[in-house]
Amino acid sequence: MKTKKRKPALHANAARCSGPTSASSNFAMAPIWKKTLGAVAVSLLTFSALGFGPSAEAAQPYSSYWHPNTLLEWSPSSDPDAPFNRGSIPLQSKRIQGEPVNPNADKKAEVIALSAMYPSTSGAPSQGSDVFHTYAFGFWQYIDKLVMWGGSAGEGIIVPPSADVIDAGHKNGVPVYGTVFLPQTEHGGKIQWMRDMLKRDAAGNFPVADKLIESARYYGFDGWFINQETQGGTAQDAADMQDFLKYLQKIKDPGMEILWYDSMIESGPVRWQGALNTQNDGFFQQNGQKVADAMFLDFRWQSASYLPGFRSSSAAAEALGRSPYDLFAGIDVEASGTQGRYNWPELFPAGGAPVSLGLYRPDWAFKSSSGPEDYLERDERFWTGPAGDPSRAAAIDPANPYAWRGISANIADKSVVTGPEFITHFGTGNGRVFAVNGEVVREKEWSNRSIQDILPTWRWMTRTQGGGSALEPSLDFVRAYYGGSSLKLEGKLTKDTSTTVNLYRTQIPVEKTMEVSTVIHESSKNASVQIGLSFADAPNEYVFLEPKNWQSASPDKSWQRGSVKLNAYKGRTIAGLALKIEGKANDPAYEAHIGELSVRTVSDNAHKPDAVTELAVIDSDFQGGIYGDARLKWTAPSGSEKPAFYQIYREQTGGVRELVGETPNTVYYVPEMRRADGEDKTALVVVPVNRHYEAGKESRVSLEWPAYPAPKANFEANHTLIAPGGTVQFTDRSSEVTTEWAWSFPGGEPSASSERNPQVVYPEAGEYEVTLIAKNRVGQDTLTRKMITVTEEAAGGVSDLARGMTVTASGFTNSSESPPMAVDGDDKTKWCAVGDGPHTLTVDLGSAHKISEFVLKHAEVGGEPAAFNTRAFTLRISDDGKNWTEAVKVTDNAAGLSKHAIPLTTARYVQLVVDKPTQGGDTAARIYGLEVMGLK
Repeated sequence: MKTKKRKPALHANAARCSGPTSASSNFAMAPIWKKTLGAVAVSLLTFSALGFGPSAEAAQPYSSYWHPNTLLEWSPSSDPDAPFNRGSIPLQSKRIQGEPVNPNADKKAEVIALSAMYPSTSGAPSQGSDVFHTYAFGFWQYIDKLVMWGGSAGEGIIVPPSADVIDAGHKNGVPVYGTVFLPQTEHGGKIQWMRDMLKRDAAGNFPVADKLIESARYYGFDGWFINQETQGGTAQDAADMQDFLKYLQKIKDPGMEILWYDSMIESGPVRWQGALNTQNDGFFQQNGQKVADAMFLDFRWQSASYLPGFRSSSAAAEALGRSPYDLFAGIDVEASGTQGRYNWPELFPAGGAPVSLGLYRPDWAFKSSSGPEDYLERDERFWTGPAGDPSRAAAIDPANPYAWRGISANIADKSVVTGPEFITHFGTGNGRVFAVNGEVVREKEWSNRSIQDILPTWRWMTRTQGGGSALEPSLDFVRAYYGGSSLKLEGKLTKDTSTTVNLYRTQIPVEKTMEVSTVIHESSKNASVQIGLSFADAPNEYVFLEPKNWQSASPDKSWQRGSVKLNAYKGRTIAGLALKIEGKANDPAYEAHIGELSVRTVSDNAHKPDAVTELAVIDSDFQGGIYGDARLKWTAPSGSEKPAFYQIYREQTGGVRELVGETPNTVYYVPEMRRADGEDKTALVVVPVNRHYEAGKESRVSLEWPAYPAPKANFEANHTLIAPGGTVQFTDRSSEVTTEWAWSFPGGEPSASSERNPQVVYPEAGEYEVTLIAKNRVGQDTLTRKMITVTEEAAGGVSDLARGMTVTASGFTNSSESPPMAVDGDDKTKWCAVGDGPHTLTVDLGSAHKISEFVLKHAEVGGEPAAFNTRAFTLRISDDGKNWTEAVKVTDNAAGLSKHAIPLTTARYVQLVVDKPTQGGDTAARIYGLEVMGLK
């Protein structure tokens, strides 16, 4: 197999200064924005160098990230975000693997996925967000370990998984790991960071290792993946690293694991082996002692020159007394995904896989997608192959064995649906709306992987009988019974033709009082809906049960519940769940939404929970008197059964409620709320919900609003330098509470206006002031700016004086992100500088010019997350490049594009000083464009 030459190293996406590989990529990291009332429309709350939210306000809590020395400073007691970052769902220990649904699937090989669950290390919200299009991964049945991949030189190289990822993995029986990423020097790595991590105390212990275990124990995740790729290591460093790993093995909790990436070798350098051999086996097993619980083999094993070593890896592991399936042969799918070529024949030969499979960046499916539906299509192809059916993924093209075949072609599925009950609403963990029992209680986007349901084991195994075409199954976000999605079956319905969809592999012992039920919303009554069960003694044979008595399951009666008692099957074990839709009449556009599928014990009364106690607002914050957020905390109700989760509602005056969100935790961040006009207080209601999705008694706490504010005036103009007779478009940027506008334009036509965004013509040369009075029922505010220059010199137009000029900087990452990229006029290239700031970019305009405005294009313009937009910066001008005058100073920018008009000023040199490069802890400056507007 021929492979392209590539650097074999693993790179976190945020570890580079580079942006996303696809400009259309829309990773929705969804930090919650605070609206400000000044020149900048939005600004993100900052957090300290340690990545903690400030204790003085109810900021959005974010997942932690550290460098070795800052990890030593961390403790749960001093980190106000720590309670929000705790996983709340224990690891489901029982996970079954039945007979594979296709003949090629290997029952021994495991799968580890290194996935970037967020677009960057910083700005990862702890409990979901108000953005629908997020990486709501749903193919847990094909992986055995999930590493939340992340880390960067500018933000932090030690990244624990977020709470929602821990919860989703644990619910599906998949352990979740944090990442220790020591990057290459060309990506900002420092060998000192590794040596800081490997420092011992006076007793010979490793304090950083102690902290790694402490954080895993507190947050509730399952261990660490360690990737040491910083060049410059010595044999002593390698020996220290092995001691460090052995120390972690000694102090870790039962069930935790330490995973190692094939990078550093025992003599010290970083040299990827693509195999287990005598150069790296000391990081895996040593003198009968386990050093790492698993090793991820570098991708280069696939090429011909490395295959002999790879083929010996299995025997090498066994010679050390280890299972060869503790080795994970890596394939890099980040760039090409299902379009790439991979050495499947070598990894999955006819006799069985010699080692396990390692996937680097299966989040490709999301990162490369154009939207939610496109993501689901890409993800299904990734996991179940071109046929979209795991039972048919075995149909491998012998003429092209290296083409994508779907993970299910070679990996057997696993399931946690093992009883004693099972309820799913086919919730993906995100949605455009949120419904509770068929009633929409939130009409805004949301995401939270903590409340994702167990999704179907097989997507999709569809069979038809009777000669007609099959209905097509999909996950749908238009209609939901509980949560944000449902299972949709749609297509042409033909009389006496049935479609069967096999959904779940299960192991549920049938008790006498059990029943199986489904909740459905149909476009017509032209179909018979049946629930299919197979049993352990005949797992491929299904019995189909048709509910006879359907009852309303929603306030508007559009959802119907049908149930069948299972007493006739007492003592048997359910091995599979399916649905069958059979046509009773022809229907050219039939559509059914399955909102719930359940197996539950009727006599087992899951008691409705009592109210939570000690509900309190532990922090709140208000912006401009009309935006507020809060952090809530409560104590779970006493009783033998803990609530499955909690609903949080906002209740306005008059009793109107909207769901804020759900969480299995006992703390919750209420995102920014806009105050209703005249509202003095807002009630926040917490409702515990049991495992049958029955709401218990509610508790409430009030959030008191400050006095209603007077407006704050602000505005901008599309041009500040024009020729006589030119037109200026003024745009109001006053605070949102403004209801009236009074403009004054001396020298302009008109000279006054009450419009919100007026246009003004300036017929004569001169310099002119503009005044805006912003008013509301409480008061008013006046802003006057001398900002319009009218001159015949502008008749030839205003130009970008910096375009293509000589530019220097305090530093830059590499030649493709060098200073000239900031003035080349291309929004897809940038200047990037890493390391400690401030970072400076200096442009020589060639000669003195009259300057009227600066335009800065920050990270978001280039397709990167808004969290990387420059927060604080200064623009300076000079005649000689030595003596500088401050022209613009900004401390709270959050916009991707910022414009800064100044009075017409003559200068030859312009310098940008980046004081705070991002909204969070990342210290890398990213400038996609610096335009200096003026006269040539």
